[in-house]
Amino acid sequence: MDRWLEIFSTIRQNKLRTALTAFSVAWGIFMLIILLGAGKGLENGFKFRFKDDAVNSIRVGSGQTSIAYGGLQSGRQIQFTLKDYEAVKNAIKDIDHISARYPIKGSQVVNYKTKNGVYDLTPIHPDFRFIEITNVLQGRFINPLDISQCRKVAVISDAIEKELFENDSAMEKYIQISSISFKVVGIYKDNGGENQSKTIYLPITTAQKVFNGQDKIGRILFTIGNASVEESKQISDETLNLLSKRLNFSKEDDRAVFIHNSIEDFERVMSVLTGINGFIWIVGIGTIIAGIVGVSNIMLIVVKERTKEIGIKKALGATPFNIVSQIVQEAVFITALSGYIGLVLGIGLLELLAKFIPSNEMFSNPTVDLRIAISATVLLIIAGALAGLFPAMRAASIKPVEALRDE
Repeated sequence: MDRWLEIFSTIRQNKLRTALTAFSVAWGIFMLIILLGAGKGLENGFKFRFKDDAVNSIRVGSGQTSIAYGGLQSGRQIQFTLKDYEAVKNAIKDIDHISARYPIKGSQVVNYKTKNGVYDLTPIHPDFRFIEITNVLQGRFINPLDISQCRKVAVISDAIEKELFENDSAMEKYIQISSISFKVVGIYKDNGGENQSKTIYLPITTAQKVFNGQDKIGRILFTIGNASVEESKQISDETLNLLSKRLNFSKEDDRAVFIHNSIEDFERVMSVLTGINGFIWIVGIGTIIAGIVGVSNIMLIVVKERTKEIGIKKALGATPFNIVSQIVQEAVFITALSGYIGLVLGIGLLELLAKFIPSNEMFSNPTVDLRIAISATVLLIIAGALAGLFPAMRAASIKPVEALRDE
């Protein structure tokens, strides 16, 4: 108790100096927490972009040739068909899930009794749900029989169900698309945002007949399991070589076919985030070190100012351990209290920001792992103890006679 009373007496005698030192330590841990939270927010924001799509997907779209090839002039439009889809499906052995997509330009009016709405139509194959990560809430998704038998069925989102059917269930009901009745066989929920939730999925073969698409398709999409970035690049090249031979265009023509490799994109984003997190730790730790140096400096000043007092204590029988433990205890107290204040303020601010910042593709849910935060605070306290140890050892080495003579 006497030791604590002496520590508080010292702090009261040096209020401004102690407050500034405590502020530097609190600011260091506060900035580390805020920076880590911001890094996590950026990471969550980037991952938000990928949460609606499989990160191991490859998407192939048709374009227009820019290089004359095989006796054909440039400027030729490349058109995929279901035969190209089947060729890719059979030739590329590493494919996990695959689907084609037939493009229907513009939104279409969809009716149910007296209700109507304008929605996007996406004709696809059954595996599309694994590529776009579509969660079926009720009923089922498009299945192989729907494709082979060209069934007039539809899978709508829960948002569309609410708009067209209000409080009624849409399951097994019929909606009108281009004056043709489609049976609702499933309700899905999509996390891709408002635009994605305004989409109705149809069997691709049915849509090709209804909208006079013949056997044309616009895109081929597939996933490739646990393939690495290098393996995904090789698969992309195999797909390009196959299509270039089938559709007679140069594989060097980067405008004939567009291949989007999600694995490569995801790996690139994660590499950037790793670099950002590394930079955050460097800045945060540097700020904390500055605070620790401040603690060490103030303890050196304390020792210098109390040299005569320390000499009297040693003359009265105080051991080096008594001297060292008191100074270290004072340093740990200042560091622990200010570090805790910085920790609480940092986490509190992050919680506040998380409530008011909406999730988007750039920033989402800025949080910090509590274990990391506590570990950083504990390391800060240990560093504070070390910061007080060296001045304390210096104080303990002072001879009583020299201390009493000190002016």
